[in-house]
Amino acid sequence: MKINEKIKKDKDLQESILQFGEGNFLRAFVDWMVDLSNDKYDKPGSIVIVQPIEHGLVDLINSQDGLYTLSMRGSTAKGKKIENRIIKSVSRGINPYTNFGDYVEFVTSENLNYVISNTTEAGIVYQYEDFKEDEIQDSFPAKVAQLLYFRFKHFNGEKEKGLIFLPVELIDDNGYFLKKYVLKHIENWNLGVEFKTWVEESNLFTSTLVDRIVTGRPSSEEAKIFSAENGYEDKLLVFSELFNLWVIEGDKALAGPLTFDNLPCNVIWTDDVKPYKKRKVRILNGGHTSTVPAAVIAGYAIVRDFMQDEIFLKFFDNLIDTEVIPTIDLPRQDLVNFKKEVTLRFNNPYVEHKLLDITLNSVSKFNARCLPSIIDYYYRYKTVPKHFAFSLAALLRFYNIDEIDGKYIGKDQNGRAYEVKDDQNILRYFAGIYKKNDFVEEILKSSIWDYDLSKLGDFNRIVQNYYDDILNGDIRKVMDSL
Repeated sequence: MKINEKIKKDKDLQESILQFGEGNFLRAFVDWMVDLSNDKYDKPGSIVIVQPIEHGLVDLINSQDGLYTLSMRGSTAKGKKIENRIIKSVSRGINPYTNFGDYVEFVTSENLNYVISNTTEAGIVYQYEDFKEDEIQDSFPAKVAQLLYFRFKHFNGEKEKGLIFLPVELIDDNGYFLKKYVLKHIENWNLGVEFKTWVEESNLFTSTLVDRIVTGRPSSEEAKIFSAENGYEDKLLVFSELFNLWVIEGDKALAGPLTFDNLPCNVIWTDDVKPYKKRKVRILNGGHTSTVPAAVIAGYAIVRDFMQDEIFLKFFDNLIDTEVIPTIDLPRQDLVNFKKEVTLRFNNPYVEHKLLDITLNSVSKFNARCLPSIIDYYYRYKTVPKHFAFSLAALLRFYNIDEIDGKYIGKDQNGRAYEVKDDQNILRYFAGIYKKNDFVEEILKSSIWDYDLSKLGDFNRIVQNYYDDILNGDIRKVMDSL
């Protein structure tokens, strides 16, 4: 039995949301939030999913009447938890490449208020293209410029017919850049000052930050088990973790019926998304980058394993509490609570997060995620952050690699091999230098770092000492000595 043969929608809501993208993330994140809001408040309305590329899931979505199941899985303070919810917020899907007329009819509809998108980081880019009257544009910003022009003409420039854009693409200032490129298309297409003014004054382009791990479509075996347990087949079944966060840079008062109050959506409206981005990058991403290389050297394979090691957990807690949180300008309790959530997420029993996957491009990740905390901490407290010094030492030990048959291979402290993946220039550099006696000194002086580490007092000397200890002993014992 199919899901839509067993389950029927119990509400007929106005189609108020256009969603570019039918992938797992949006369906496990925004569509879930909208479903909760519709259930409690009968608003903001239903979602029409538009394929941003020619081939996608719209036919499958329509075959299930927009219904699908989200299975949220993770750890809580009370233990394991699985929460399943049938999502009813999607009314239908449109493929604008084959049904352009339906698409134009919807983007010029009276009830449309919001545009949500996830066209990947590569989606919000500018590329020149000619304006098209009777088919969908190629790039995403051009699509937005086109739909706004259709809407502007249809409503004769009525100020109240503007839209609120909520892009969730993983780039900084996503709303700013989407608006910038839309305006550039308008200028290149010579669509007029009046239209350009309407776009700028009657439409709101928010910048957002999103955070939820969506593991996506289950394996065929997991899908069979789910179907047997629940009594229906769902080809759009999607798995995610329990945690979620949506930070929206904009005035909540302008959002109208888009409300998530008193719901477990964890939506924050703010006039500046950057502190929350810093919190995520430094605690969540930095927490990974500062511990995972050491965990690989110790012989662990997945995140959950090292988080259940008391020595690693103590190190993680101390690093975040004493060297990261003091560098972020948000209320301390807010940061402590976020760290607790991160700890639960790292311990998720339903996510097999492989350490070697996380180590991809570790040098650039250390530059982006850890180095800013190190610099801020040093200049704020005039002392070296010893946990981060250890982390960098462990990273350098992780990059003790040799080129073997075109791959770059290191060995953990037990002699087991692992493959390191990074930029080829970085890999060749480490493979050619790590056996030198002055390896650490030369590496720390090199231009691969975004900052001159010699300016940080005794930082380089302390990294050298930890590196020597790791090289000559048990990395857990070195970590435990901090």
